[in-house]
Amino acid sequence: MKTKIEDAKNAGGSKYKEKILKTIEGYKKLSDKDKHCFHIYYGYGKGKTTCVMGLIMRALGAGLKVRLVQFDKGFEGVNEHYAELNTLRLLKSAGCDVEFYSTGCERMNEDGTFRFKNSDEDFKEAMRGIAIAKDLILNGVQDLLILDESIAAVVYHLLEKETIEELIDLYNNDRRFELVMTGHKLWDGLEEKADLITEMRKVKHYFDKGIPIRTGIDF
Repeated sequence: MKTKIEDAKNAGGSKYKEKILKTIEGYKKLSDKDKHCFHIYYGYGKGKTTCVMGLIMRALGAGLKVRLVQFDKGFEGVNEHYAELNTLRLLKSAGCDVEFYSTGCERMNEDGTFRFKNSDEDFKEAMRGIAIAKDLILNGVQDLLILDESIAAVVYHLLEKETIEELIDLYNNDRRFELVMTGHKLWDGLEEKADLITEMRKVKHYFDKGIPIRTGIDF
């Protein structure tokens, strides 16, 4: 019986290795444009930005050039809410090739409540993010470009979906780097444009039992 099990494992391993080698050989034959992919991480579960921050760490560890544009996520400096930016500053000061651009206005009211209504300044900031993203797609020197909450900005009516699709079309003209977008909900036709889609789905969340969001864990 033991011999049969070992034979089965070896046979499976051989087939798997052959498949991997064929994939690698096929990848080598692709054009530079076809070697780069468009990722989407979306959903109402926790973890989208956490996921892309992990991707940033991996890319920088491999010596890649990374650019990050965040939509509707406050601003750098006073009242900044996102601790991951401190990590990126440390990595940049250590010599990593990373640039990041935060766009959006303060959403927290003085009484601790959240401001949902969009202001004229919110719309201006969203379009500033689009201008930065467009310039990076056309002229940027990067291996990885992340547009965090770009898809969410459509759901929150800060941007039109056509504006995001125009960025994707620009990217598809030469695909010289990896592109990542995050958000909450996909619209019709967006799925077909991506090479990889991962949905973050809430199964359980400590917020539902009264534990608030916490610095260093949730933001």
